[in-house]
Amino acid sequence: MIHPFLFLQWLEKQLNLHLGEHVLYTWFVMLLLIGVALLVKSSIQTVPGGLQNFFEPIIAGIEGMIDETMGHHGKAYFPLIATLAIFILTSNLVALIPGFYPPTANLNTNAAMALTVFVMTHIIGFKEHGFAYLKQFCGPVPWLAPLIFPIELVGHLARPLSLTLRLFGNMYGHEIVLMIFFTLVPFLVPLPMMVMGVMVAFIQAFVFMLLSMIYIAGAIEEAH
Repeated sequence: MIHPFLFLQWLEKQLNLHLGEHVLYTWFVMLLLIGVALLVKSSIQTVPGGLQNFFEPIIAGIEGMIDETMGHHGKAYFPLIATLAIFILTSNLVALIPGFYPPTANLNTNAAMALTVFVMTHIIGFKEHGFAYLKQFCGPVPWLAPLIFPIELVGHLARPLSLTLRLFGNMYGHEIVLMIFFTLVPFLVPLPMMVMGVMVAFIQAFVFMLLSMIYIAGAIEEAH
């Protein structure tokens, strides 16, 4: 998609770099989140205030969802789930700042996160159950295994594709619609679309996080 002006893309040209806009804005979001995390860490208090007061309900909410969806075993995977959720949400919200591009509107960024979830799901499965994890792909009775195994295999391979395209389609589509409105009617009319963009940002981050939790929870469960 062609943007009228991207701040970091302009900076890239000034420095004669060739990284790509999605890489630049991914690093921007990463550095922003690392900076905020260090700032919050340096000012943690028993009675929260400021940024700590803002982030504690978010962290508590994610912990609660992990506990409800994955059980007490899921707490070990809180860093992965929370990092994905906060990164995706911040990347989505960046789209609402003029001159900034959401990394999640690029297939490469989303595919990297989806493949991370995919690989970690099966690493966790083998970690929890050993080779008995393969029973989850074979169905409830042995004689059904030749039929169930390819179906399960295709279903698991489709997961990263689904995660990637769902997030990409929503964020890229919102970017296009917002750009069209800004081009045709640059004042007032795009505001409702920006409000909707905030909702889309939260919903897509929530959906990616929820599906990731469901996939990992499935790997943790015993095969039946």
